[in-house]
Amino acid sequence: MTQSILKESLIKTLNGFKQVLPIILGVIMLVSLSIVTIPKSFYESIFTGNKIIDPLLGAIFGSIAAGNPITSYIIGGEFLKQGVSLISVTAFILTWVSVGLIQLPAESLMLGKRFAITRNVVSFLTALVIAILTIFTLSFL
Repeated sequence: MTQSILKESLIKTLNGFKQVLPIILGVIMLVSLSIVTIPKSFYESIFTGNKIIDPLLGAIFGSIAAGNPITSYIIGGEFLKQGVSLISVTAFILTWVSVGLIQLPAESLMLGKRFAITRNVVSFLTALVIAILTIFTLSFL
């Protein structure tokens, strides 16, 4: 019985990986393209090191872009390499996954306008708080 569960789990894992692999490769290619075309000075001009504005900007960009967690880690890592602060990247990743302004019209139709807007606003604010608390916690380590 244990072997059949293990085999079934392995098959599901491989199928899931097959579905995600094209997305990951696409994101890696897109990120690589943006690294080549967008100079580091662009990131430095947007993310100035301000501890209040930078996380807010990261959260705004993440809210607009919206995507799945796997791709956000790749993009977040590249942001860190470009000199974007960890708190901004953390806010970006959290809002990328939890806030979806692009999907707001569909979410409003399916779940109601009031619910969709409330959920997105609460997710945005919560992401900022979690980003701040994460960096605050890491400062003690």
